[in-house]
Amino acid sequence: MNFRDLHQQVKQHTDDSLLNLIDLLPEHAPRLKMAMQHALLAGGKRMRPLLVHLVGNTLDIPRSDQLTISMAIECIHAYSLVHDDLPAMDNDDLRRGKPTCHIAFDEATAILAGDALQTLAFTILADHPMSSCGNSKRAQLISILAKAAGYLGMCGGQAIDLASTGKTISLTELTRLHQLKTGALLCACVEMITLVSDSLAPQHREQLIEYARLIGLAFQVQDDILDVEGDATQIGKPQGSDIELGKNTFPQLLGMAPAKQELANLHAQALQALHTLPYNTDYLAAFTDLMVKRDH
Repeated sequence: MNFRDLHQQVKQHTDDSLLNLIDLLPEHAPRLKMAMQHALLAGGKRMRPLLVHLVGNTLDIPRSDQLTISMAIECIHAYSLVHDDLPAMDNDDLRRGKPTCHIAFDEATAILAGDALQTLAFTILADHPMSSCGNSKRAQLISILAKAAGYLGMCGGQAIDLASTGKTISLTELTRLHQLKTGALLCACVEMITLVSDSLAPQHREQLIEYARLIGLAFQVQDDILDVEGDATQIGKPQGSDIELGKNTFPQLLGMAPAKQELANLHAQALQALHTLPYNTDYLAAFTDLMVKRDH
């Protein structure tokens, strides 16, 4: 199977599984349920589940473990976007070219939808079917995801982002911001799926996590570049919206040409991290290319 077909297969399987999960919820709060579905299934690329599945396939991890981890991570990712779009934060009307959750429903429902998706992630990790190895690691998986999503990861990065909006910060501070806000959840994808391998050497696990750290930062640099040069109809938001909001970005801080050079450096370092692993990493190399060459 070629990489594009595999990506589509993972996306479809993840979407179908998440939709089924929402469908199974009782109907005592139908508007909230609809808002959760809107947030989860509003056209995401499913990069995080794809990363989980690529590493999982490389290490021969059971599909049940791959799916459980992917679904939990997507619930956290979707919740973060719902809250990030709220008027008190980025105040966005569009997400992936569609109305954001608080626009499609209302602000209170969007807040509750984010809350419900966050807690659903941990319900999935606690209860969804896993292999015997995965089953024995549920508490550690919950711990990894909680840290990546909370003060030590995504929420901490978002707080730094809010506090630095309209101010100029250093490259070190900007890198730290995005390692937390965006990179922590991508690292968690690899930390979690490698945790349920009972044969992976510790040094190879660390190498895969370092790879995730590098592509997490590369993902954000490309995001910043697309904010300036991307097509609004493809990126799903107005061009230059981050700069207009006073956000710190890599092109703004470094200039466009140095930002693109930084992206190329991160790309090369990520491929180098894969190079010495004793596995077939062709699909992971293709994933790296996708992350840094995407147009939306």
